[in-house]
Amino acid sequence: MDATVKKLPARPQTSIGRGPAITRPSREEAEEAVRTLIAYAGDDPVREGLRDTPRRVISAYDEFFSGYDECALDVLSRTFDEVAGYDDIVMLRDIEMHSHCEHHMIPFIGKAHVAYFPTDRVVGISKLARVVEVFARRLQTQETMTAQIAETIDKALKPKGVAVMIEAVHQCMSIRGVKKPDVATITTQFTGIFKEDPAQQARFMMLTTERGRL
Repeated sequence: MDATVKKLPARPQTSIGRGPAITRPSREEAEEAVRTLIAYAGDDPVREGLRDTPRRVISAYDEFFSGYDECALDVLSRTFDEVAGYDDIVMLRDIEMHSHCEHHMIPFIGKAHVAYFPTDRVVGISKLARVVEVFARRLQTQETMTAQIAETIDKALKPKGVAVMIEAVHQCMSIRGVKKPDVATITTQFTGIFKEDPAQQARFMMLTTERGRL
């Protein structure tokens, strides 16, 4: 199977590229902001148990929000032209993901199901999971992230169609506000054949819920 590496032209930053171009504060400024929040919560940021908390929080933020430094289109830049006559959907089910709600900066955790119907090229399956990871590691709404994943795959691979479904539990609803735990939010996005052909869309939905058949 021959791999094609597409040299993508320089592009303006968009919702499916890297994060927005902003001037970031220094690490020291970010840690000072955490100290302010600790004090606002009602505790002493210089007491022994909290003294190193700002450093730990910023290190965690580096991990939680690493998606701002990555371009999802670049993740899909290496494709394979030889598909040996394969003419059916490619699907990854149950991709574990966690992101942070942009309204409260509280996690939402769940699974993504991603499928595409290739035309003349495919991509390594791990790259699909990586695309989910890039968008999950940003401040998000679930609706936006679902659309971003579908748009990226559609733009990079130009398949016959893309289907994305995310089901997640939002901690901003579970531990605050209405305090309703274990309520799953489900979002979907379809393009091409999955949007135009109800049978293909139904097939995708069935495959997301099939269990114990392998």
